[in-house]
Amino acid sequence: MNELQHASNPYLKQHATNPIHWKAWHASVFEQAQEQNKLVIVSIGYSTCHWCHVMEEESFTNTAVAEVMNRNFLSIKVDREEHPAVDAYYMKAVQLMTKQGGWPLNVVCLPDGRPIWGGTYFPKQTWLDALTQLAQLHQNKPETVLEFATKLQEGVYIMGLAPSANEERRFNLDVLLEKWKQSFDLEYGGYQRAPKFMMPTNLFYLQKLGDLNRDKDLLHYIDLTLTQMAWGGIFDVVEGGFSRYSVDFKWHIPHFEKMLYDNAQLLSVYSDAYKRTANPLYLEIIDKTATFIQRNWQSDWGGVYSALDADSLDAHGTSKEGAYYVWTEAELRRILGDDFNLFAQVFNSNDYGYWEEGNFVLIQNQTLESIASANQLDVFDLQKRKKNWERLLLQERNQRPKPLLDDKIICGWNALLITGLLDAYSATTQVHYLQQAERIYHYIQTHLFDEERGLYHSSHQQQTQTLGYLDDYSFYIQALIHLFEHTANQDYLWQAKRLMDLTLDLFLDEKSKFFYFSQENQADNILRSIETEDNVIPSANAVICKSLLQLGVAFEHPYYTQLAHQMIEVMQSNLDYPSAYSHWLLAMLYTESPAELAIVGTHALEASLKVQANLISKTFVFPINQASLIPYFEKYTVDETTQYYLCENKHCLTPTTELSSFIKL
Repeated sequence: MNELQHASNPYLKQHATNPIHWKAWHASVFEQAQEQNKLVIVSIGYSTCHWCHVMEEESFTNTAVAEVMNRNFLSIKVDREEHPAVDAYYMKAVQLMTKQGGWPLNVVCLPDGRPIWGGTYFPKQTWLDALTQLAQLHQNKPETVLEFATKLQEGVYIMGLAPSANEERRFNLDVLLEKWKQSFDLEYGGYQRAPKFMMPTNLFYLQKLGDLNRDKDLLHYIDLTLTQMAWGGIFDVVEGGFSRYSVDFKWHIPHFEKMLYDNAQLLSVYSDAYKRTANPLYLEIIDKTATFIQRNWQSDWGGVYSALDADSLDAHGTSKEGAYYVWTEAELRRILGDDFNLFAQVFNSNDYGYWEEGNFVLIQNQTLESIASANQLDVFDLQKRKKNWERLLLQERNQRPKPLLDDKIICGWNALLITGLLDAYSATTQVHYLQQAERIYHYIQTHLFDEERGLYHSSHQQQTQTLGYLDDYSFYIQALIHLFEHTANQDYLWQAKRLMDLTLDLFLDEKSKFFYFSQENQADNILRSIETEDNVIPSANAVICKSLLQLGVAFEHPYYTQLAHQMIEVMQSNLDYPSAYSHWLLAMLYTESPAELAIVGTHALEASLKVQANLISKTFVFPINQASLIPYFEKYTVDETTQYYLCENKHCLTPTTELSSFIKL
């Protein structure tokens, strides 16, 4: 056992029995390295990372590799989800060196932590050869290594700078959108590339834009994408929940790990789609996804766990990717009996749905209506059979060894889930979604928030892990505002304002007017950077910008509004490839003809929920059902009559009691 036996983190504990003398991330490791003049290996991954497992099995359990690493290096294991700032720093360095990134992320550093070489997955011999050469280079030509590290550090520093206004570039949404559309896959949805990520940040914005602009082509693309994702193997039709990405164009073969952040955001995307279309497929996805999360990730304390591994034990006791999810024809025939042939038409137990080694991954490519018609069946009967097949397969699968659970509870991801559950609540009116969202809120307030220190980033077995990052603050502020919108409880809005003021104190760069990713006193701080691009998770700067706009209106706080507009103005002059900036484009929607709908009366919440159930808008909706000290609200008198006040560009229309006229607007 190495030092990681004392860690609580699930990923670190996976490596506790490696023959390598792994250490956890701590400043003292670099102090020790400088005393001994040893290079440092920083190996970054996460518990559900398939290729992290592969490299561990090939290299980190190998005694020859361990001998080289233990003799010439100090070695640190880092969970990227526990220390995202560390991951971001070394990822930038590897991207500069290799033009690509991913996990596992393996970097060799000077004794002070500055990177000199790195990459992602390495086969054992490649890894051994590189470490041997680097150790010799450090010993024989230290000045060469130092010079390279200095230049690389400068490059990493530049990558982490805030954007500045580009006076020569003019923002044109039509041009950006046309450029964006050229990357769309119009056969299967998503983008014309594999591996194929779902990118919920993009889908959320594009759907809203398409609906607001009545862009039929854009909405067709959104519905194509959402349908193909729901039909594809990337969605677990048996139990619910989306995997992280598919390795092919048709969403068929997933990289089988399931992450909370994907599923939380996709709840919002499919909820908007259901509001827009009332498509029962979208309702099924919402229900199955939320049920999967509740069944597999809900902790006893109220917070929600992070992920399920891609790998699990197969029938022979061997750990394999996807073993928990795939089916052989013999298994399907045994479980389904006489229904197998019909099942095979629905879920393509044929060449189309075949994966490898005799295994099938379930995928649909026809509507149930068309299959029912071809087989002279009633479609409602086929729907009942499909539900029964899924029930039988789930019973069978529950007998298999489950994939590894990562039971960290991450604040920002839980906040994204609060927002997703509330969107599901407004789309479906199912109260249990609201109740689950409020339970997560109480967990964060009780276990991940301290009046003096602010938010914590994560916890494991009720032990808090590191102070909160900008992601945690921005996503939680967004969730608090969303809680107010869905409950009319003004305490949520006051909490959002207090947390926003704390965010300004802890993260704002006064010079650029953007927010750093980490706090100045963060224990794992290497080089503070400002991140503005979306990835699979939205840009925290963009999310905080939209919240500044909302709170600026509610509290009539000109600094909030001015700061948001400054950020947007700079970003407008820097947008080049729009898929990386969809949440900035979303924030910009709320600055074009900004509008607020105040719904006032003792029944304002019920009226507000009716509006939200039928509306995808760029209007801030404020349900006001009690007297208030919030500046925008305090001018209204609350009584039994529900009044609708619509204001646009600081010009208010005559109030009315007729909801239908405002839905039309």
